[in-house]
Amino acid sequence: MEDTKIPEEEKAARSLNFIEEIIEEDIRTGVNDGRVHTRFPPEPNGYLHIGHAKSICLNFGLGKKYNGKTNLRFDDTNPVKEDVEYVDSIMEDVRWLGFDWEERLFYASDYFEQLYGYALILIRKEKAYVCDMTAEEIGETRGTPTRPGKESIYRSRTVDENLDLFSRMRAGEFPDGSRVLRAKIDMGSPNMHMRDPVLYRILHAHHHRTGDQWCIYPMYDFAHGQSDSIERITHSICTLEFEVHRPLYDWFIREIGIYVPRQIEFARLNVTYTVMSKRKLLELVRDGNVSGWDDPRMPTICGLRRRGFTPESIRNFAETIGVAKRDNVIDVSLLEFCVREDLNKRANRLMAVMNPMKVIIDNYPEDLVEEMECVNNPEDELKGKRKMPFSKTLFIERDDFMEDPPNKFFRLAPGREVRLKAAYIIRCERAVKDPGTGEITEIHCTYDPQTRSGMPESNRKVKGTLHWVSEKHAIKAEIRLYDRLFTKENPDDNEEGKTYKDYLNPDSLKVITAWIEPAVLSAVIEPAVKTAGYTTSGSSAAGIFDKYQFERTGYFSVDKDSTPEKLVFNRVVPLKDSWSKVEKVK
Repeated sequence: MEDTKIPEEEKAARSLNFIEEIIEEDIRTGVNDGRVHTRFPPEPNGYLHIGHAKSICLNFGLGKKYNGKTNLRFDDTNPVKEDVEYVDSIMEDVRWLGFDWEERLFYASDYFEQLYGYALILIRKEKAYVCDMTAEEIGETRGTPTRPGKESIYRSRTVDENLDLFSRMRAGEFPDGSRVLRAKIDMGSPNMHMRDPVLYRILHAHHHRTGDQWCIYPMYDFAHGQSDSIERITHSICTLEFEVHRPLYDWFIREIGIYVPRQIEFARLNVTYTVMSKRKLLELVRDGNVSGWDDPRMPTICGLRRRGFTPESIRNFAETIGVAKRDNVIDVSLLEFCVREDLNKRANRLMAVMNPMKVIIDNYPEDLVEEMECVNNPEDELKGKRKMPFSKTLFIERDDFMEDPPNKFFRLAPGREVRLKAAYIIRCERAVKDPGTGEITEIHCTYDPQTRSGMPESNRKVKGTLHWVSEKHAIKAEIRLYDRLFTKENPDDNEEGKTYKDYLNPDSLKVITAWIEPAVLSAVIEPAVKTAGYTTSGSSAAGIFDKYQFERTGYFSVDKDSTPEKLVFNRVVPLKDSWSKVEKVK
């Protein structure tokens, strides 16, 4: 039979996304001498979100794949909205995701003098003019997609007059909003961006890098393409909303006569149950709907990091969703799956009880404390084992006991047996109730000493296995249970009279107290936790952002709010795709 195996080279070619196909064709045909040079160009006017993470992974990933280079460039052309706080956070996010721009850190403000010179070229070519119309007047005369705009009465100014006025604009002679520099293109163009767009506006504002050196600032559309050209970017990768801007970028570069980068647009990332607009995210922060940019409910990279997501999981998410040509919406469950899959391999296991029910083992010695051996991570034997204290009085989850259980309830009930994970089989003998409320306050059990886990004689099987903690050794912790920030899959798809804020989820955060086994050592508490004379061993100290799997519950991360007096955990994701029942606990 003929061998029908597909050659490895062909397999690789078939898996290329459309941007990689373009780049490989450019390399094959010698475009730019085979160079590949990309850039990630954020505006420092807010914190980055998961959509930017996709762009970071794409641009830096392409540079790495094709042995090229990737710049980090801040398009800092609007000092009113920009801040060094955002610059610092963006650099931290890029580094955290695992990428390095090396020495290639740039700012559009590095090119202000050069961009000013480009504007002079356009004026001298009679392709730009100073316009005295207000922003409102320009908007009113721009027309509509079906109706052409009206030319400014200042469009016929001479070259000398425009050069003089533009120079005086730079010198600070005119107040904000009194004049702008506009390109002279076509007020009847079907592309609204080609209808004499503004190139420069007057802003007497302090810039975080250039100080008060400038009082005129280039518009983003004018600075962006020229900055790519100055840096000799080969493939300028943008999201789809910039597709209609591309004719303008091309016009600028053609009229100025400079190096031509190739702009390629791809679909921006939209994720269910959140918003991706910087403006809306800023509103959520300013209006106190969230605690800050790094609130773990936010889709910001710093929010995901604080919640407990790993850079590996986000890179895997970006690779899994791929690069599309048309906008689509990705289910947030896929993002959660990626972090769950990553943490399953790397997170140590711990036992934690979220809603405790006291269990007293009547036939267990009063003062005996045994050390039960537990596997830290069954997915990675190199992570070893730890010791966990076992004593007469324990906590189990309240949901793991029912006085009158239904069929197929394999947890604890009167007369039934279960195994306590890594310990003994116990049998429920009776439940004690509060005489006033009728609520069960404690369960009395007996244990079988011959059933200790790991012992040769422990071969008796029971259907249920429960996690637990020793009451006198457990560490008290605050647990923050995060759910989706919005109740609607697409909060931007508003019903009449509503805004995206009307779909904020009132249950997006619930705070409970949990009891955790003492192996959860925390550097923010002590190098070693000592409780009831018991010193833990076999595990390393936990630090901020360290991740754990709480057995049968979910993945949790140590929050930065942890103090020597209080250990705080964020739930990253539950163990399964659906949110855990533990969030119902009050």
